[in-house]
Amino acid sequence: MLTEVREQLGRALFRRVAGPDGPAKRARIHDTPGPRWFGPERPIRTVHGDASMFIGGLTALLLQSLHPLAMAAVAGHSGYRGDPWGRLQRTSTFLAVTTYGTAGDAQQAVDAVRAIHERIRGTTADGVPYHAADPHLLGWVHAAETDSFLRAHERFGAHPLDAAGYDAYVADTARVAEALGVCDPPRDRRELSECLASYRPELRVGPDARATARFLLLRPPLPLPVRPLYGGLAANAVALLPPWARAMLWLPRIPVVEDLTVRPTGQALTRTIRWVMAPPG
Repeated sequence: MLTEVREQLGRALFRRVAGPDGPAKRARIHDTPGPRWFGPERPIRTVHGDASMFIGGLTALLLQSLHPLAMAAVAGHSGYRGDPWGRLQRTSTFLAVTTYGTAGDAQQAVDAVRAIHERIRGTTADGVPYHAADPHLLGWVHAAETDSFLRAHERFGAHPLDAAGYDAYVADTARVAEALGVCDPPRDRRELSECLASYRPELRVGPDARATARFLLLRPPLPLPVRPLYGGLAANAVALLPPWARAMLWLPRIPVVEDLTVRPTGQALTRTIRWVMAPPG
């Protein structure tokens, strides 16, 4: 009975993340023979295959929203509010293909994203032009995502890596970033920290960033019964943000509450997600 419940929950969650054709996508990604960008021993496979990604992904979205040009591109072209699950499914599929798929499929996925980025142009409310294919803007999105995934895995991963392993993870992600058009992405944790710091003078919180935070933290497109569980993930996503980013978003830290309730909740939720999504057997 417990196994049946677990499998039902796992299928429902996987359908949300990967879409209705998720099983077919998974089979193609993992079972198609051929060379891969990353072998089974690479850290990127460990990090991207862990339930901590559910928290790290939310952290990444909050952090990325602090760049006004990146936020303008997302708000104006991604349709994340009208179709948030579709955007999640496209993002999760891209991560899965580039991490685990054949080299040919990974390159096709990158080419498709680059074609979309090339078409996304516009002007912010302040009159500043943006282009989603701008290598500098892509660099911010990549650095914010990599740092968020790394922080989440370090705190909630089933098998946290050592310092050399996380440096190698950053190097692995640089392979994908370069394919997407990022110039000289960071290749270890020190370079990643320096890269994030270099963008800080460009960051600010505008109306779109605040709307994104409200949407992600207060108005998620979820049924009421599961919102408390999502709230636990969201609280931990906030807790993972760098202190300066939290301050910009007006999300203050409450040390005692976070240490005694928020972090244990995140650990329990990631263990539960890991359990329900474990393959039967």
